Order: sequence, then structure tokens, then C-alpha cells
Amino acid sequence: MINMKKISGAVLLLTLLTEVAYAAPSSASPLITINAPSGPNDIASSIQIVLLLTVLTLAPSILIMMTSFTRIIVVLSFLRNALGLQQMPPNQVLIGLSLFLTFFIMAPVGAQINNDSIQPYMQGKITPQVAYVKARDPLKNFMLKQTRKNDLNLFINLAKIKVKSVNDVPLRVVIPSFIISELKTAFEIGFIIYIPFLIIDMVVASVLMSMGMFMLPPVLISLPFKLLLFILVDGWNILAKSLVIGFR
Repeated sequence: MINMKKISGAVLLLTLLTEVAYAAPSSASPLITINAPSGPNDIASSIQIVLLLTVLTLAPSILIMMTSFTRIIVVLSFLRNALGLQQMPPNQVLIGLSLFLTFFIMAPVGAQINNDSIQPYMQGKITPQVAYVKARDPLKNFMLKQTRKNDLNLFINLAKIKVKSVNDVPLRVVIPSFIISELKTAFEIGFIIYIPFLIIDMVVASVLMSMGMFMLPPVLISLPFKLLLFILVDGWNILAKSLVIGFR
């Protein structure tokens, strides 16, 4: 027979333990305090941090639109289409090659920005405003060298501003002018790339028609010949050399 005294004792013990557990003092949670800026220096530091994070967020766009990347990736895409290759080389390879060619081409500009702007600012020798100007000018001069005059005049007229010299053109006008100039140059290079491969396609199509092979796709037959031509002329060497020299 079940001993009722033992059961009552066990229930009483569990009740006491539960009350003790709930009554135990909890550790004090840490207080999070937000201190208001104590002066103009703290506010300026906060603004600098926000601006730095903004620049890091826009870094991919800056790399793509304000450097040689746009022309290179468009030309490489034209080359792949002219060869008749859909996924060879893969997009990752084309983008990687474009990035490293961009780093190679922009190395002098990057070195100048580092020596004149970044290092003096890190050492506290110049103010952020002076550092921005010294970092902007080399990149702006690079873009102006590659920008067509009519494209630059187009955006100057659209902005309705008057400038005494090219160096006085604001960056908001230089950037779109540079981009459309790069696209035009890339399309011109792409047209030149297409010509020899188009001739091969026409010759192969004419031969197949004369032989009565209407059901055989000409692209399937011309692809090995286009690859052979590109290899024999050392196409990658010529193309990379042309792209790099085009920015000097």
C-alpha cells in the first residue's frame, strides 16, 4: 500500500524547490547607454564613418563605371558571341579577366591616389576635404583622356553649365560622358572583331549550299575554323595588348 506520508513529503519538497528556483535573484542585465555627441568632433567622426560606409557600398559601381572595366567586359562579350560560343569562356572567367586587366591598367592611377591622398590622410597631414580632391583629380583626368569631346559637350549642355576649361567640368558630368564614350569604343572594337569570323561563316554557308547540305547548320561547321583562326593569330595576346594600349 502506498505510504501517503512519503507522497506528501515529496510534494512538499518539490513545491519548496520550485519556489526557491523562482525566487532566486537573477543576474542584473547589462545596461546599454547611448551617449549623445559631446562636441563637433564627435559629430564629424560619425559623419566620416557614414561616408566611409557609403563609399564601400558604392565601391562595385565605382569600379565598374569609373575605370576601364566597362570597355573590357563588353569587348570580351563581343568576342565570345563572334566565336559562336554561348558559355565558353564562362561568365566568371570573363569577369575575372576583366577585373585583373582593370587592376593592371588602373595601377598608376591607384598608386597616385595612394601616395597623394590616402597615405597623407592616414598620417594626419591633410584634411578629408583635401584628401578627396587629391583622390578625385587622378581618376577624373583618366576619364577625361578617354572621353570623346562630343559626349562631354552633350552632358555639359544638358547640365546647362559653363566651364572655362576641361579641368573645371564637374565629376557628375564627366562620369556619364566617360561611360557612353567607353560603350561606343567597345562597340567599335566589337565590330572589328566580328568581321573575320563573319567572313568564315559566309564562306562555310556558301560551301554547304553549293554541296546541297541545307540541313547542316553552318555555325556547327564554322566553329572549329573560327577557333583555329583565333588560336593561330594568338588572339588573346593581341586582344589584351590592344585593350591595355588603348588606355595609354
